[in-house]
Amino acid sequence: MAVFEQHITVLPAHCDGLGHVNNVQYLHWAEDVAWAHSAELGLGLVRYQQLDCAMVAREHVLTYLAACFAADVLSVQTWLSHNDGLRLRRQYRFVRVSDGKEVFRGHTDWVCVQLSTGRPKRMPAEFQAAYAVQETVS
Repeated sequence: MAVFEQHITVLPAHCDGLGHVNNVQYLHWAEDVAWAHSAELGLGLVRYQQLDCAMVAREHVLTYLAACFAADVLSVQTWLSHNDGLRLRRQYRFVRVSDGKEVFRGHTDWVCVQLSTGRPKRMPAEFQAAYAVQETVS
């Protein structure tokens, strides 16, 4: 699976005092789609705990391209673009369905850690297989 996609509808609660989606909401949606994609790959929170291993965020890069408003429907997409066995890069792209406008893009760099120690750890084979980079998305 190269690109994982979900559709969301912007709710009034997602908007700030200026009437558009609050910037922090995009990070919440990025986290939500990342967890959903990981679960689809068989690596949800329970499996992380069983393996005593997890991917934790090291850095987020977020670029806001256009405003979104209540009732907008967004295609929220994520894919993996790098995996060296310790670090993983997950890309994000959000597109407004009504006009095909890309409204947000970004990426998160993740590091594999052992949960019991909090220290960096090479990914177990199950992580490396599930989080293998399938293809480059432009």
